[in-house]
Amino acid sequence: MSGRLARYKWTLTLQEGILIFITMVWGGTFMVVHHAMTMSGPFFFVGVRFATAALLLTLVSWRSLGGFTRRELLSGLWIGIAIACGYGLQTWGMQTISGSQSAFITALYVPLVPLLQWAFLGKMPGIMSWCGVVLAFGGLLLVAGPESGGLAFSPGEIATLLSTLAIAAEIILISACAGKVDIRRVTIIQLAVASLCSFLLMPPNGESVPTLSPYLLGSAFGLGLASALIQVTMNWAQRSVSPTRATVIYAGEPVWAGVFGRIAGERLPGAALLGGALIVLGVLVSEFKLKRATRKQPAVEK
Repeated sequence: MSGRLARYKWTLTLQEGILIFITMVWGGTFMVVHHAMTMSGPFFFVGVRFATAALLLTLVSWRSLGGFTRRELLSGLWIGIAIACGYGLQTWGMQTISGSQSAFITALYVPLVPLLQWAFLGKMPGIMSWCGVVLAFGGLLLVAGPESGGLAFSPGEIATLLSTLAIAAEIILISACAGKVDIRRVTIIQLAVASLCSFLLMPPNGESVPTLSPYLLGSAFGLGLASALIQVTMNWAQRSVSPTRATVIYAGEPVWAGVFGRIAGERLPGAALLGGALIVLGVLVSEFKLKRATRKQPAVEK
């Protein structure tokens, strides 16, 4: 019995411990962005954030930047557009909803990935993916409108929900080009494109360059640094951490966002907290696969 229990024991490795710390930092960024929206328009903030990340990665990887291929340029272009749409809409939504709400709704991108793969690649989701979608959608109804008791979403919640589609598309695009491109070159291109697209979206949104306060600049540059470090660290750690374990760790992102939001004074209703728990559960369930039992073939006598 003890041997059977030992088989299921989760021994924390260095890489997993670092991913947990990264997830905590990730969760804390929602509170920072939410506060920054009181001083800046969303697309200017996102533009500065990803310009900083692109510049930092360029300085670190400049020796390997020669010889861009057409595939790398196109991959970086499309991924960058998806990032700009995802983070731009998410940040726009945080002008009117709390960081905790944004984090829980954003977590919906995980169960949405199998649905988009089915829609565009013809890959049918498994039963656990469907279960995860149902749980996450039920949680969304509780997180988005606990007071209304209906299906009426606010503009900020709708924008955040749309951002999850763009983030899910980003993941599918990254998977499609994995192994065919140089990761460092594509990452720099996608961050630069995301920054440029965000700045171009400022006039349609009625934005102008805000007053550059120390907190605003510190937040944008700090999140740019965090984005670069998170990207590099995830690529390093996931070489030895299984996708299932990584997903379990990443599912804690909205939980940490809720913890930091609580410390900052955010108070979500009980129904919204229950909805957040259902979304996290949906994220976890969608990543587990059912294994079919294989029949033992009878031994053949010789």
